[in-house]
Amino acid sequence: MKPLLPNKRNVPQRRNLIAYSNPDSIISEQFREIRTNIRFLTQKAKKKPILMITSPGSGEGKSTLAANLAVSMAQQKEKVLVIDANLREPSLHTIFKSPNSTGLTDVITGKSTFEEAVYQTEIGRLGLLPSGTIPSNPTELVGTEMMNDILKESLREYDVVLIDSPGVLEVADTKILANKCDGVILVVGEGKTEYAKAVETKKALAFAQAQLLGVIVNVIK
Repeated sequence: MKPLLPNKRNVPQRRNLIAYSNPDSIISEQFREIRTNIRFLTQKAKKKPILMITSPGSGEGKSTLAANLAVSMAQQKEKVLVIDANLREPSLHTIFKSPNSTGLTDVITGKSTFEEAVYQTEIGRLGLLPSGTIPSNPTELVGTEMMNDILKESLREYDVVLIDSPGVLEVADTKILANKCDGVILVVGEGKTEYAKAVETKKALAFAQAQLLGVIVNVIK
């Protein structure tokens, strides 16, 4: 496995935005450290990054981590968009307490415009593109040219784009998305993710020609 980014063994899984509600906490400081490390890893490219947050499977805390990382970035005055690309079991709208009647799938299928679908949160310049209507063909949708156009438009409007995806080993969607991103951050649950599955995930990402930036070990309580 690649070096950890960093090995945060006391980042717990919590269904709230602790980086926003308690910015002075130790956990919020850890998100700031992760944010700083990501900046160091991506700044050499001298371009706005699209980063995917994923895990081998479900229940490993990636969505909560993605949301809090987005908040931490927005607190640095960056214009951030977080996209819920988990089109089977979306959760970012629940974390941000936002509507999900219109979102990513509706933009892909032409039922909504990008501007109409993005929900502007109350946190700095942080925008959320929720999943939208749950489709019957999510793999086909994320592989369309319209998905590429959405990512291009996102970079015209935002400084950084974070994508919350399904588990790598669960569906093909994630590997398709990984290939469209500038980097992937892998979240593994301490005591939950089997080593063999972590290694299999790394191989799957390599096969998708994805750049693995690092791994975050998440303590699940």
